[in-house]
Amino acid sequence: MLLLYLSYAILWISSAVPVVIAAAGKSIFILAGQSNMSGRGGVVNDTWDNYIPPESYPNLAILRLSADLNWQLATEPLHRDIDTAKACGVGPGMAFASSLLGKDSSVGVVGLVPCAVGGTNISQWARGGELYKQLIRRAEAALEGGGTIRGLLWFQGESDTVNREDAESYKTRLQNFYLHVRADLLLPVLPIIQVALASGEGEYVEMVREWQLGMDLVNLRTVDAKGLSLEPDGLHLTTPSQVSLGHMLANAFLQTRPSALALTSGHVSRLTIFPKILFSGLFANFLGSRLLF
Repeated sequence: MLLLYLSYAILWISSAVPVVIAAAGKSIFILAGQSNMSGRGGVVNDTWDNYIPPESYPNLAILRLSADLNWQLATEPLHRDIDTAKACGVGPGMAFASSLLGKDSSVGVVGLVPCAVGGTNISQWARGGELYKQLIRRAEAALEGGGTIRGLLWFQGESDTVNREDAESYKTRLQNFYLHVRADLLLPVLPIIQVALASGEGEYVEMVREWQLGMDLVNLRTVDAKGLSLEPDGLHLTTPSQVSLGHMLANAFLQTRPSALALTSGHVSRLTIFPKILFSGLFANFLGSRLLF
């Protein structure tokens, strides 16, 4: 209980005082997907148990971008003001950041950009849709205070296991999503760490997993959540599983290569004069015309 009060006290302080630690050199990571990325660890019957594991404790070197686009000290639940339809709990983001800081001190301050929304399917993340536009808008806003977008963490697909047509088209839609994000952020080899499903809402879990595990893109890494423990609903990862997943994501990220064209606040004015349509065309050629329409 004392730890809970302390966490709320830290949250109040972080919201009341400007976050002076939002350093220009922070490493920014986008967290996107559905409920297992936004976090349901410790949530039963739409109620969070308020337990925060040590790996997810607040750290002055870990920030989150709030729904109103302000940097603040990161605390669980990371997606509390983003995925608002249901109760959020512990996700992999905090454990990822803590693990990364422990393994690579050169990362500096970590800036997490929560974008995940529970119950969403891959078609809702297509370019032009609200979820996609919000992700790009939040990613660009994250750069305004300085920093570099270092990676995209993606955990989604449970909703696409219900309908066979959705499952069959999942690979094409997911690959397009990745390539569009890279093109629109002007980061052609942005590191992407995706999670292969541990569970699903329908009978086509293995089909979606097959597409995820077989995805072949430059600077993409896949971690497999299969076998991690689930909440009683049989769908969402438990708090200990989310912590384990965070460590897995950090290890996978450290195996990627830095983006060859990192979009930082210092580069925005130079890059924005380079039309995105032209960039997208060159980008598609660079990757061997992998965009699938």
